[in-house]
Amino acid sequence: MAKYIRCAYCNGTGKDPYSLLSTKSGCLVCEGTGENEVKEPAIKCIYCSGTGKNPLGARIHCIVCMGHGSNYCESNTKCLRCKGSGKSSDGLPCTLCGGIGFWK
Repeated sequence: MAKYIRCAYCNGTGKDPYSLLSTKSGCLVCEGTGENEVKEPAIKCIYCSGTGKNPLGARIHCIVCMGHGSNYCESNTKCLRCKGSGKSSDGLPCTLCGGIGFWK
């Protein structure tokens, strides 16, 4: 089952939040619609805290949730390696859980 949620990357505006190409550029994550389809059950992205933006500071979307702000997750068991943080010691996504924070 899937549902539509407001695009986290552009905050539902449908516009590129950084105006990288121009001030009229559409959001590359939602393709200008302001919404993204997510598969249920979905949880807020642990890696980017649901912002849809890369937490390492780059002006690109989150590499774990692809800018949607949430991830598909059936498990409620926290990842043993990152202890549910979704991040490895270097700040990159945990390689065991893929940055989701829970077992896949």
